[in-house]
Amino acid sequence: MTTSQRTLSIIKPDATRRNITGQINQRFESQGLRIVAQKKIRLSLAEAEKFYAIHKERPFFKDLCAFMCSGPIVVQVLEGDNAVLLNRQIMGATNPANADEGTIRKDFAESIEANSVHGSDSEESAHSEIQLFFSELEIVG
Repeated sequence: MTTSQRTLSIIKPDATRRNITGQINQRFESQGLRIVAQKKIRLSLAEAEKFYAIHKERPFFKDLCAFMCSGPIVVQVLEGDNAVLLNRQIMGATNPANADEGTIRKDFAESIEANSVHGSDSEESAHSEIQLFFSELEIVG
């Protein structure tokens, strides 16, 4: 059974620096996801720390937050059938060395940290992550 849902996608600083935002978005769109909200922003350290708070006790937390503040990012809402799962399949494994051929991370990531994209890991995460960046008025289906 398919269910239309929304998920948060972030195109990370390594990808915006290399100007591959359009190539990444083409992957989402060609596989059935619609971009229903999108904006380019620069995170403050406080915003990055809030977003990644779930990882606060992990050894990579400070480096991850610093990396996410190192340049502009593109935050967007993707919509489609089973969007959370589909987005995760399109992105590939967090570690690009373990990602399947043809996934965004396999094709574009520079490292585990600079892996070009973030995607919500569940419907619950998607809902709360979307609310951090977008109001309902900014999401146009």
